[in-house]
Amino acid sequence: MEREKEKEKRKFKVSQLLTLYLFRRQHGKTLANGTQASEETNSTTSSAPSSTASTDEHTTWTEDGDIKEINITHVVKEGAEKADPSQFELLKVLGQGSFGKVFLVRKITPPDNNQLYAMKVLKKATLKVRDRVRTKMERDILADVNHPFVVKLHYAFQTEGKLYLILDFLRGGDLFTRLSKEVMFTEEDVKFYLAELALGLDHLHGLGIIYRDLKPENILLDEEGHIKLTDFGLCKEAIDHEKKAYSFCGTVEYMAPEVVNRQGHAHSADWWSYGVLMFEMLTGSLPFQGKDRKETMNLILKARLGMPQFLSAEAQSLLRALFKRNPINRLGSGPDGAEEIKRHSFYVTIDWNKLFRREIKPPFRPAVARPDDTFYFDSEFTSRTPKDSPGVPPSAGAHQLFRGFSFVDTAMLEEDSKQENTKLPPHPVVQQQLHGKNILFSDGYVLKEDIGMGSFSICKRCIHKTTNAEYAVKVIEKTSTDPSEEIEILLRYGQHPNIITLKDVYDNGKQVYLVTELMRGGELLDRILKQKFFSEREASAVLHTITKTVEYLHAQGVVHRDLKPSNILYVDESGNPESLRICDFGFAKQLRADNGLLMTPCYTANFVAPEVLKRQGYDEGCDIWSLGVLLYTMLAGFTPFANGPEDTPEEILSRIGSGRFTLTGGNWDAVSDAAKDLVSKMLHVDPHQRLTAKQVLKHPWIVQRDKLPNSQLQHQDAKLVKGAMAATYSALKSSQPPPELKPIESSFLAQRRVKKLPSTSL
Repeated sequence: MEREKEKEKRKFKVSQLLTLYLFRRQHGKTLANGTQASEETNSTTSSAPSSTASTDEHTTWTEDGDIKEINITHVVKEGAEKADPSQFELLKVLGQGSFGKVFLVRKITPPDNNQLYAMKVLKKATLKVRDRVRTKMERDILADVNHPFVVKLHYAFQTEGKLYLILDFLRGGDLFTRLSKEVMFTEEDVKFYLAELALGLDHLHGLGIIYRDLKPENILLDEEGHIKLTDFGLCKEAIDHEKKAYSFCGTVEYMAPEVVNRQGHAHSADWWSYGVLMFEMLTGSLPFQGKDRKETMNLILKARLGMPQFLSAEAQSLLRALFKRNPINRLGSGPDGAEEIKRHSFYVTIDWNKLFRREIKPPFRPAVARPDDTFYFDSEFTSRTPKDSPGVPPSAGAHQLFRGFSFVDTAMLEEDSKQENTKLPPHPVVQQQLHGKNILFSDGYVLKEDIGMGSFSICKRCIHKTTNAEYAVKVIEKTSTDPSEEIEILLRYGQHPNIITLKDVYDNGKQVYLVTELMRGGELLDRILKQKFFSEREASAVLHTITKTVEYLHAQGVVHRDLKPSNILYVDESGNPESLRICDFGFAKQLRADNGLLMTPCYTANFVAPEVLKRQGYDEGCDIWSLGVLLYTMLAGFTPFANGPEDTPEEILSRIGSGRFTLTGGNWDAVSDAAKDLVSKMLHVDPHQRLTAKQVLKHPWIVQRDKLPNSQLQHQDAKLVKGAMAATYSALKSSQPPPELKPIESSFLAQRRVKKLPSTSL
C-alpha cells in the first residue's frame, strides 16, 4: 500500500515540476493577524486608484492544524479580459496526479496567440481543505513577481469545478537529472547554478517569502540552460511578529534544524537548504541522510558534518558558513541577507549584474529542439490524448475559498503591439501528442521519392498525413550504426538557424526515422555552379555563414567530421546565405569523458587528458579542412585535390598528404591575395596548424568582404566538379579502417539510455 502511495506521489511530482509559481508583492509588510491584513488591504486599495481591487478570504493553518482566516487583496488591471479554457488548445499531457493534470497548451487568442504554456488543472472537488488552501495561497502569492530565475504566472482562472494555472513551459527538465545523467561538471560550473539560485532566493526573501521546499526537483532548466525556481506550494509569508513560520514542511533531507525541531523558522532556513543543494551538487551525496526519516532528522540536529577535502577552500568555507545550526549565525541571516552570500570568496569570479541579465553563458545546454518538445517528460503521460474532462462542482463552502482566484498578466495587454513581431508562428500540426510504443512512421506520414543516400541511411521526401506538409525523412538502419549521438546533437543544437531542424523521431526496432525540414533549395555546390554570376564577395558571405555555424558547434565540443558540400543545403530557393543549413550529423561527435558523459568547457580545460584534446583538435581541423576545400572550389571553379571522378583514391590521397594544390592560373589570377592566404591556412597539411573556426571568422577576407571583387568567377562543368568532389571524400573514407560493427546495445550511448529512443509527433 505504501509503495502505491509513493508511486502516486512520484507521478504527481511530474505535475509539480511543471507548475511554476510566482508571488504577490507585499511591499515589505508582514501579515500578523486579520486586523493587520485588513489595514494593508485598505492601504493597497487607496494607493492604486487605477486598478480594481477586491478583498477576499485567505486561509492558512498553524502548526497544530487550526485553520485561521486572513484577508487579502486581489488586483486586476482595469479592462483586462479574464482568460478561460476555450482560449487554450490542448496539445499534450505532461503530468497527472490525484488532484488533476498538467497540459502543454497553445494560446489561440490574442495578444499572445500561438504561445506555448504549461496549464495546470486542479479539480476543486478532489482537493482536501488543506490542498484547496494551498492552491489558493499559491495563486495569491503569484501574480506580481518578474524575475529571470523564477518563472512567470501568465493567467489564473476558474470554472465551476476547476482551477487553472497558466505558466511558462520549460523544456529542459530538472537541473540535477540533466547534470547527473548527461554531463561531467566542475566546481566552477556548480558555482554558476548556485549563483543564479541565490539571486532567485534573494528576490523571494525580499518579498517576505520563505521558500521552505528547496530541493533538486524544484530547479528546472530553460532551453538555454538557465535555472528557474518552481513549485511554491510550501512557500509561506512570515505571519508572526518575529517573522517566523512554524509549520513542519518540506523534504526532510533539505530541512534546516529549526524546521525539524519546530522552533520557528525564517528566511535563513532556505540558506541551510541552499547549502544542502551545494553539497549535493559538489559531492554527489547528501550531507545528512539516515536509513529512515527519524534518523535523518537526528543527523540534521546533531551530526558533525563530514567535509570532503577535495573541495576548494572557498567551497568548504561557504558550506561551513551555511551549515550553522543556530540560524542567527548562518550566512545570509543577517540584515544584508543574500548580499552576505554574494560577497563570499567562493563567488569572487561572478559578475552579479551580468548574471542577472542572463549574459553569462550556462555551462550546459539541454537537448531540446522544437518549441513543443517534451522529450524530458514521462511518456506514460505524454502518450495520452490530452483531454480536460468536466470538473465536478465542489461543495458550496468551497466557492468562498476560491473567490478572487482569477488573474491576468497585465504585460500581455501592454505589449500587444510588440507581440505581433515576436509571435511563435502557427505550428502545422493539429494533433500534438507523443507516439506510444506501437505507433509507426507510416501512421503519420506517406513516403515519397528518394532525395539522397548516405553511408548507412537513405533520405526520402515524405508528407504528413494530417497537414499535407512536406518534410524529409532520414531512414537509418540500426544494425549498421547507432543514431543516438546524431539525435542528441540535433535536439541540443538544432535550434541554431543554420543547423537542420529535427521535427520528429520514430524507432520501430530495426530502423530509426528522423523527420526534418525539407531542403527545397538543394545543395550549395549545385546552386553555385549553376549561377551565371558568382563572385568572390558572394563566396565570402557563404563561407561566413557556414563557418559561424561550425564555430558554434566547436565551442560546444561538437565536431561534424563530414562537412562535404553535399551536406550543406539551402532550405529555400532564395539563395540567401542565411538560408543555408548544415545537415547529416551521422558522423558527428560530442566531446565525452570515458564514462560517456558530456564535458562542460570548464571540465575540458581542467581535467581532459592532452591526447583527448589533441584528438578533438584534429577533428576540428578536419572540419576546417573541409571548409577549405569548399572555399577553394567556390573560388577556382574546380576541386583542389581531384581533377575529376576518374582520379584514383591513391592519386587523390597523395596530393592531400603532400598538401599540393595550385593558387595560380584561371580564376586565381583575379582572386584577391587575402583569399589565397585564407585558403592556404585552411588547407594546411598539419591539422593542428590550420586556422580555427574563430580565426577564420576574424580573417580580413571575411571581415572586409564589402571590399572584395564583385566580378564573375568561372566554373568547370558542374557534373565534373561534383564528381571530383565525390571522389575526394570517397578516397578519404577508403583510407580509414572500417569500423567494427557490434550490437547496438554495446555502445556507450545505448548503455546510458535505459529507455527506448523517444518518439515524438510534430
